[in-house]
Amino acid sequence: MIEISHLSKTFGDLEVLSDISLNIEKGDIYGIIGQSGAGKSTLLRCLNGLETFDAGEVTVDGQPIRGLGRKEMREIQKDMGIIFQNFNLLSRLDVYDNVALPLTFWGKKPSDPDNDARIRELIKLVGLEDKIHQRPAALSGGQKQRVAIARALVLNPNILLCDEATSALDPKITQDILKLLKQINEELGLTIVVVTHQMEVIKGICNRVAFLKNGHIVAEGKPEDLFISSNKDIRDFTGETTEFLPSEGTNIKLLFGDDSAGDPVITGMARELNFDFSIASGKLEKFRDRIMGSLIINIDDAHKDEALRYLKDHHVEWEVIEND
Repeated sequence: MIEISHLSKTFGDLEVLSDISLNIEKGDIYGIIGQSGAGKSTLLRCLNGLETFDAGEVTVDGQPIRGLGRKEMREIQKDMGIIFQNFNLLSRLDVYDNVALPLTFWGKKPSDPDNDARIRELIKLVGLEDKIHQRPAALSGGQKQRVAIARALVLNPNILLCDEATSALDPKITQDILKLLKQINEELGLTIVVVTHQMEVIKGICNRVAFLKNGHIVAEGKPEDLFISSNKDIRDFTGETTEFLPSEGTNIKLLFGDDSAGDPVITGMARELNFDFSIASGKLEKFRDRIMGSLIINIDDAHKDEALRYLKDHHVEWEVIEND
C-alpha cells in the first residue's frame, strides 16, 4: 500500500529525516511514534506530497510520487484523508457543511443524492446525527474531531492519515476516538497511519509501529514486541528505568503473552532448580486485544546459566537486563 525507501529530508542544514525505509500494508493501523522534533509529522507530510523530500522514494499503491506533477499529485492526495490535532473546521459552517467541504473543493455538489447520502452516512458513522446542523462552537473537542474524521472520509479514500489526532483530547475522549478509528479500519477496510507521541494510542489500535528518534528509525515492528522487550531508546521515551533494579546478581526479564500468561514458570523453576530468587518488578499491558506481561527476577550470578537454560527449555522469552 505505502512503501518508503531510503527517504531523507533536510530543512537548510538540519537533517529532519535520514534514510527512512518502511512498508505499510493494506489494512494496517500503522503508528509512527517519537518525541517532539523526531520527524514524525514531516514524514507523514512526505507521504501525501505536502512536503517534498531530498532523496529516496515514497510509493503509494504502486505509484512513485517523487517528481509527480501537480495534477497527478492531487489524485494521490484525493485517495488520502487526513485529520489534524486542531480539527481545522470552519466556524461558519455546520457539521453537515464541514463534512461536505472536500466535495465542494472537488467541484461536486453535496446536494446530489449520492453525495448527500454519503455525508449523512458518515455523520451517522461518527455518532453525530443529532448534531448535524450544529456549528463547531457548540461542539466538544471530541465531537469536533469526529466531524474532522467524517470530513476526511467523504471522498472515500483508501488511506487515512492522522497527525496527533488525539493530542488535544482528554483520556476518556481519546479512547472514544481510538475505538472509532478501529471501527473505521475494520468496517471500511481503510489503511490508517497514526503519528503520535501517546503510548496509549499505539497500544490501543496499532498493529505495527515505527519508533523515530532524531530523524532515524531506531525500532520497528509489532507494538508488543517493541514495548515489552524494549531497547534503551524506547525505555527512555516511556520513562521506564532500570536504576531501581538490584545492583547485585543478575536481573532477568521474562516475557509473557496470552498463551503463556497462566504458565507456572516461576514456581516451577524454584521447585526444580531449588534456589531462591526475588521478584524485582512486573507489569501487565494491553495491546489492541492482547494482554502482554513482563516480570523481572533477580538471581545470584552463580545460578544464571542454570536459570537461563531452564527458561529456554520451557520456551519462555527472556532477556538479561543491564542497568542503564
